[in-house]
Amino acid sequence: MADVSGSIQTQGEVLIVTGMSGAGRSTAADALEDHGWYVVDNLPPQMLRPLLELAGRIDGKLPRIAAVVDVRGGEMFADLAQIVHNLREANNLRIVFLDASDDALVRRFEQVRRPHPLQADGTILDGIHEERRQVQAIRDRSDVTIDTSNLNVHQLANRISDLVTEDGAPRHRTTILSFGFKYGLPVDADLVADMRFLPNPFWIDELRPLTGEDQAVSDYVLEQEGAEEFLDAYVAALRPILAGYQRENKSHSMIAIGCTGGKHRSVAMALALGERLASESDLRVRVRHRDLGRE
Repeated sequence: MADVSGSIQTQGEVLIVTGMSGAGRSTAADALEDHGWYVVDNLPPQMLRPLLELAGRIDGKLPRIAAVVDVRGGEMFADLAQIVHNLREANNLRIVFLDASDDALVRRFEQVRRPHPLQADGTILDGIHEERRQVQAIRDRSDVTIDTSNLNVHQLANRISDLVTEDGAPRHRTTILSFGFKYGLPVDADLVADMRFLPNPFWIDELRPLTGEDQAVSDYVLEQEGAEEFLDAYVAALRPILAGYQRENKSHSMIAIGCTGGKHRSVAMALALGERLASESDLRVRVRHRDLGRE
């Protein structure tokens, strides 16, 4: 077991990029480099301390450091969770964990015709299951988890850019994501709310071809009984949750708002919720629509 005691402090930001093999760590590293981060790939966890010590000695010349740390480190990877726990107490350190479904990971390994680093004499799926076991401790400590199952390389790069692009003082970043239950739950959501308690505009001929981004649909949804009451109550419930996330150094959260197809009710309500939360001074809010246009 490595010596993981003590702490070292740097003035800049430190980002640990980790997660499942095949989930997009290389794409994330490239995106960070594009934003001016100093990126070290395949860094043994025990080298995090010397890296931060170096950054401290050169007086801010490496203001933003990203280290890609993963199971390629072999037995050394087991120390990562404890090392990060000690270092983050004195540093502006965040952990980004990249994940994907087993099916997506298997497809990616088969496409590139490479073995999983932990499959040994078994199958790709055996390697994935063993890796999930090994990374669970650091996944539990992550600030941001990104599910890349349905993301291409450009979409993942945009997600990373959203995480590291600052427009002022550091604030908690919240993504409001509309989605359709018929297409599955967003697995990287922290909170999920169901708008199927409201009448569906789909059954109104003049509203069916429109979306929740259109004023007519938005007015219809928000005028329904229970809609405004939901918004008032949900915003009130979110305030202590988001405040708690900030106290626990969770820099990003995703609030998913669903309806049947992700076209009308969830879109309108996500926009309304985003407008309400954007008025909170300590939040940076972004609204995205996962399934809009799929019907």
